[in-house]
Amino acid sequence: MAKEKIDFNDKEIRDSYRHTSSHILAQAVKRIWPEAKLAIGPSIDNGFYYDIDLDYKITEQDLLKIQKEMKKIMQANYPLERFELPRAEAISFMEERGEDYKVELINDLPEDAVISFYKQGDFTDLCAGPHVASTGVVKAVKLTSIAGAYWRGDSDNKMLQRIYGTSFPSQQELDEYLAKIEEAKKRDHRMIGKEMDIFMIADEGPGFPFFLPNGMIIRNELESFWKAEHYKRGYEEIRTPLILNEQLWRTSGHWDHYKENMYFTEIDDEDYAIKPMNCPGSILAFKRKMWSYRELPVRYAELGQCHRHELSGALHGLMRVRTFVQDDAHIFMLLEQTREEVTKVIQLYDDLYKMFGLPYHIELSTRPENSMGTEEEWNTAESALKDAIESVGVPYVINEGDGAFYGPKLDFHLEDTLGRTWQCGTIQLDLQMPQNFDINYIGSDGEKHRPLMIHRAAFGSVERFIGILIEHFAGKFPLWLAPVQVKLCTVTDANADFAVAVADKMREVGIRVQLDLRNEKIGYKIREARNARDSYICVIGDKEAADNTLAVRSIKTGDLGSIAVDEFVEKLKEEIATKAM
Repeated sequence: MAKEKIDFNDKEIRDSYRHTSSHILAQAVKRIWPEAKLAIGPSIDNGFYYDIDLDYKITEQDLLKIQKEMKKIMQANYPLERFELPRAEAISFMEERGEDYKVELINDLPEDAVISFYKQGDFTDLCAGPHVASTGVVKAVKLTSIAGAYWRGDSDNKMLQRIYGTSFPSQQELDEYLAKIEEAKKRDHRMIGKEMDIFMIADEGPGFPFFLPNGMIIRNELESFWKAEHYKRGYEEIRTPLILNEQLWRTSGHWDHYKENMYFTEIDDEDYAIKPMNCPGSILAFKRKMWSYRELPVRYAELGQCHRHELSGALHGLMRVRTFVQDDAHIFMLLEQTREEVTKVIQLYDDLYKMFGLPYHIELSTRPENSMGTEEEWNTAESALKDAIESVGVPYVINEGDGAFYGPKLDFHLEDTLGRTWQCGTIQLDLQMPQNFDINYIGSDGEKHRPLMIHRAAFGSVERFIGILIEHFAGKFPLWLAPVQVKLCTVTDANADFAVAVADKMREVGIRVQLDLRNEKIGYKIREARNARDSYICVIGDKEAADNTLAVRSIKTGDLGSIAVDEFVEKLKEEIATKAM
């Protein structure tokens, strides 16, 4: 029998492969615990899961037993056979097997829905598919964890046991993936952030990060860089209020489309909202006067603090928080300026991401279900974005139905050193808010006209981007971002005066330097500096003090040997000025 070739780069094939893996998992669970009831088992990014209702509490040790049974099912190479049943027969079929969750799912299907099942050996599951041809096509699986999950994500429902796993066409590919997962654990920004004293999250404020002195250095450098790049490109910086009244958010559409994610307060017996987005404030800044078409585009940039309610279970370090600074900008322009302005934003993003060594791909997200505006308006906006991105020759994919409620968008997904992707940059074309807020400009005909509006953010949020950079660089930041650029470690007290003089020289030219003059063994000092990921660790002993040199070690490349102080200072200045990676 010919071996089926798996193109794992094809998302549909990958999803089918992992969906089949989830069925193999369910079959294995039913063999070990026949009383288990099955809920759902989809493929997900990087793997699959199955939700199980079982009185016995499955342990990490049990995952090995389940995995062993899965391998038997894979070796048996059962064909996956699809069949359909009428609604009444389908319900009866599942009731006979005690599968209450499947019965509920069938009852929720539309009357005219096709009710299909897939059979593999002695196991049958309610499923729409698709799947690979047989269980033997699946070659390598690994069950990774177990967690609790409410049925249908509703806390009023029963808590089920969710078993997570992943699968690949070969053991080598699985091993490579698992190695990346282990590396990702070592790069976890929460762990590194604590070790480097970058940020903390207190029990008194879940989802509300505190930036510590080292974190503020990174943040300030990043924001200064952002401001300089925007100034060069014709943006003007503004700052809008954190709290604005309810009517504003009704006008913007957030009240109807985003209210469940917002925080509210009352001032002078009137309802106010803490802003989840910066755009309405930016619109008010634009609306303060009447503009001529000759003055457009107007580009307003804002590092604006936003607050959004996230469920406690979704919070994750700096990656998912309840307050963040969005590096926003809003461009008010003529329709005929769309291509040029979108092109300029794409070029800005390209420059920024290349600076950090982050390749990316672009998705065009189209009209969602809860959108504002007419189909014609959306078609106009989507066509304008397509025209702009195609004019620069950058490849993109369509992400159906994932646009903002007020307009389509281009999403930029960055890839880090581990090959993980992060959605950061966005360019949103908006025809709705200019109408809602009745903003206008005077055209060449002397009449009022409606401008178009671009919403865009390069980092997405400063907090999340810092989290991404921590993991991307494993805390070993490029020198211009590093909290501690040089750590001077003395061997004995006799070297302290020389170390202080070197530190003064470095501080005079803006180099961030720390002294370690403690009466500790030099090996201990070096180890501490390495764990703190200080960029350059310089040892100062009697020889260095006498020769006006430093014994230099780079956190990235290791021992650099003995370097004269002045030569080393010049090297640092150049590395910082060029923002070398």
